[in-house]
Amino acid sequence: MGAYILRRLLLVIPTLLGIMIINFALTQFVPGGPIEQILAEMEGGGDVFEGISGGGSELVETGDSDYIGGRGLPADFIADLEREFGFDKPPLERFLTMMWNYMRLDFGESYFRSISVFDLVLEKMPVSITLGLWSTLIAYLISIPLGIKKAVRDGTPFDTWTSGAIIVGYAIPGFLFAILLIVLFAGGSYWRLFPLRGLTSANFEDLSMIGKVLDYLWHITLPVLASTISAFATLTLLTKNSFLDEIKKQYVMTARAKGLSESRVLYGHVFRNGMLIVISGFPALFIGVFFGGSLIIETLFSLDGLGRLGFEAAVARDYPVVFGTLFAFSLIGLVVGILTDLTYVLIDPRIDFEARG
Repeated sequence: MGAYILRRLLLVIPTLLGIMIINFALTQFVPGGPIEQILAEMEGGGDVFEGISGGGSELVETGDSDYIGGRGLPADFIADLEREFGFDKPPLERFLTMMWNYMRLDFGESYFRSISVFDLVLEKMPVSITLGLWSTLIAYLISIPLGIKKAVRDGTPFDTWTSGAIIVGYAIPGFLFAILLIVLFAGGSYWRLFPLRGLTSANFEDLSMIGKVLDYLWHITLPVLASTISAFATLTLLTKNSFLDEIKKQYVMTARAKGLSESRVLYGHVFRNGMLIVISGFPALFIGVFFGGSLIIETLFSLDGLGRLGFEAAVARDYPVVFGTLFAFSLIGLVVGILTDLTYVLIDPRIDFEARG
């Protein structure tokens, strides 16, 4: 197993490098980079030109009418911007410099926020940890027992009614369910039982330890419910189908013929095999909710997390934030994939990835 883990860890390097190369190459063809964003804002302001050029709004005379300086900004100023952001260097040199800095865990500084990318991610991390961790935990704690019970009672009224409820939950988009929760329970039109914004109250620091815990849980209830709804439905049906497939196999019939109790058959034999496919979906679910799937939820509940950070950075072409978070999140995703394989072995020791290699 040690050799397999070593191979997987070594494979992380070219995989991560490939992800960064593809995304860096794509940005070279996307119009409207950070310099263009700044120039567009400055040209739209009117007064900015006067401060730079010393008055008047005459166009800078250039031989090339398509040059951006010909639209009203001095060429020297644009050249200074390019040097400041590093765009005066060739793309290959910029990419190699970026990757060398990332290897030293230096993710640079945001173009527009005057804060390091690392500190910026740490600042937004509590929101994403809350949504990602609690949503994934609740989804698994509910979906696995419910899916097993549905498999055992397949075709009964319980299975029919719960399947109907699950399909309805799956059909409702997370953002629509969030709006429904806000309307019903956050003072939208009916009851004001939960707060509408933030992870904590304004007087959080003055509360006792128990008060802080309760205040935190009070604030995260609605966002976590909205984030969990679709994952809960998918996992429940996945668990049910996986266990149904295992229950019909020959080894289950043999175990029952030997006189083993139904619980011993279910949790001693079926559970180990049926859980493999459920566990395989954990990295995608966790990474999706943790890093990107909560953008709309964060917006609706006024939570400033990694979802909004990534979206705003992409729109503003804040490349240090975009590539820094992409590098970190891709690395975490690859490591979580390795941990998933180790969990396979923990659940079913018969799995030997090293022998397969």
